Amino acid sequence: MTCKVCGQAGQHQTHQVREMMFGYREWFTYLECSNCGCLQIAEIPADLSKYYPASYYSFTRLPVAKDHGRAYRLMKKIRDCYAIRGRGLLGKWLYQKFPNEPLRSLAGVKDLKKDARILDVGCGSGALLWDLRNLGFGNTLGVDPFLERDFEFANGLRILKRPFFEVDGTWDLIMFHHVLEHLADPVETLRHTARLLSAHGTCLIRTPTVSSYAWEHYGTNWVQLDAPRHLFVHSIKSIEILASRVELEIENISYDSNAFQFWGSEQILRDIPLTSEQSYAVNPSASIFEAAQMKVFKKEAKDLNLSKRGDMAAFYLRKA
Repeated sequence: MTCKVCGQAGQHQTHQVREMMFGYREWFTYLECSNCGCLQIAEIPADLSKYYPASYYSFTRLPVAKDHGRAYRLMKKIRDCYAIRGRGLLGKWLYQKFPNEPLRSLAGVKDLKKDARILDVGCGSGALLWDLRNLGFGNTLGVDPFLERDFEFANGLRILKRPFFEVDGTWDLIMFHHVLEHLADPVETLRHTARLLSAHGTCLIRTPTVSSYAWEHYGTNWVQLDAPRHLFVHSIKSIEILASRVELEIENISYDSNAFQFWGSEQILRDIPLTSEQSYAVNPSASIFEAAQMKVFKKEAKDLNLSKRGDMAAFYLRKA
C-alpha cells in the first residue's frame, strides 16, 4: 500500500484498532508509514454515518445556551478575551477554572484583527464561532457537511451544511479543530486551503499526533486513534510534508494535550468505551479514577506539552 501523505510505497507496519467510543468493538486495520510515520486507515468504511450518530459530541454543543444573566455574560467575555489576547489577571483566573482550548489556540495566530475573515471547517454546531461573534469578530462562517441544515443565529453567525470544497472567497484564518484527521484526502484539503488563504493568512490545524508519549506508551489502546473516525493520525513529519506539497509551511507548533490521553487510554485498556456509564466522560463519580489520579494525569499532560511530547498539537501554517 502507498502512503497517501508522502507517497512512500512498500511494506508498512500494520496495527489492529478497535472502535471504542460507542463500544462497537469492531476491528480496523491501520498502516504506519515507514517514511513519514503517519497512521492511516487501510480501508475507509463504505458508510461512515454509523460512526457519527446524532449524539456525536460536536453536534450536541449548541451555541444558543440559556441566558444565565448579565454577570455570567460579563465573566465569560473576560475569560474569552484572555483566551485570545492573554491579558488580564481576572481573565487568567477564570480561564484556569473554566478553560476554552479551541479559543485559546487563536492566541497563536499573529495579528488577528476583529475584521479578519474567519472560516471554521467542520464547525459542528458552531460553538467556537458563536464565542468569536460575541467578542466582536464579525466576518465568520462555519461549514460542516454533517449538519442537518443551514443555521443563522441572532448574533449574525451563519453555519452552513456544505462540503469544504464548495467554499470560495478569500480568508484570513481557516481553522480545522480536530477535523483534518477525519477527512479522506488531506492533500487536496490543504491544497484548497492554500487557494483560499489571503497572502498573510493563517491555517490553524489542531489534531492528535503520533509524535507523542501517548502513542509510544499505549499503542493501539491510545484513545486518540478513535477508529474508524480518525482516518489519518499525523506525525510532525507528515504535517510538514503535507504543507510543503501545497506550498504552505509550518510557522509554529503549540502542544495542547490534556488528561484525556491518559484516562481515555486507560479505559480502553480495561475495555470501557467512552460512552459507557462507567466512563469518566459520562459519570466521573462512577469511573475507575479517583480525584487524586486525575490530578496526576493533568500534571503529566502539562509536563508533556512543555517537553513537546503531548498527544495533541496546534499547527500554524502560512504560505511559503
